[in-house]
Amino acid sequence: MAGTIIVTGANGSLAIPAVKYLLTNYPDYTAVLTVRNTEDSDPNTKKLRETIAKFPKAQTSIRQLDLANLSAVHDFASAIAAEVADKKLPPLSSIVCNAYYWNLVGDPEFTADGIEKSIQVNHISHVALVLRLLGSFGPEGGRVVLFTSDGHFSGKNGLEKIPPGIPEDLDSLLKATPQPDKLGHGFKRYADSKLAILMWGYALNRYLEKDEALNKITAIVIDPGSLTDSRALRTNTPQFLHYVQRFALQPLRPLLRLKDPTMRTAADAGADVVELATNKAYPGERGYLKLLKREPSSPDSLNEDTQQKVWAKSAEWAKITKENTALASSI
Repeated sequence: MAGTIIVTGANGSLAIPAVKYLLTNYPDYTAVLTVRNTEDSDPNTKKLRETIAKFPKAQTSIRQLDLANLSAVHDFASAIAAEVADKKLPPLSSIVCNAYYWNLVGDPEFTADGIEKSIQVNHISHVALVLRLLGSFGPEGGRVVLFTSDGHFSGKNGLEKIPPGIPEDLDSLLKATPQPDKLGHGFKRYADSKLAILMWGYALNRYLEKDEALNKITAIVIDPGSLTDSRALRTNTPQFLHYVQRFALQPLRPLLRLKDPTMRTAADAGADVVELATNKAYPGERGYLKLLKREPSSPDSLNEDTQQKVWAKSAEWAKITKENTALASSI
């Protein structure tokens, strides 16, 4: 039986075509679509609502979720768990942790929890959401889809000025100070969060595999590629990136893709994500994918000792305890 798929950041460039692909090809699933602002005053939410309106028989709902507020994430997880328990929602089949944040033009920003915004929105709040809701998956299991990028791998992204890395003092990831090079330091904060996501995903899979009640849930961490039509290139980014997107990446994408297959549209990536979320692609498998291909992630990401440190700290940051996750043995 098709279950419920949760998508965070559901009004994003990748998510809207992913939702359309899901409702077109897998209409039996129930889609819970989270956004920061549920009103049509947000043009992206309006576009999401117009997209799902084309599927009047689809089981969908748009829910408010601010990943910059950890209490709101826990409240949302509690509400979803209660709806599943009360059979108001089918059991979960997938959680797609799509929402992200970066700022390449300003000083560091901090959430209501006092945490640097990139690491909380991209990683910590998704940790809370996933670990709180593992017990709401059905007995047939399902899939967690996490998002990394080539930024996690030093030397792979042209915006990198400072190599990504997990520091000895992991708590320093939650802090940041203003720096003259806003692009360099802003991208490093983003890249560090993407490395943390990947390393946490490796640890998550190890714990899920060992748990008899949860070992049918698998996690895939995907680098979806360079999405040349993504709003990300125009959001909190230097003006030169806007021009590069408009005059090079968009019109020249077919040629650029001949040399670099990761240059593609958000719709292409969205289709891949849905195939993973529904367990049609790589059924029952785990680990890291670049697009839909098995490739090695960065050497740093494969350090199991550091993965374990990231796992433990992430649970602490996300306020996960033995009492509020089905994966209690890991805490």
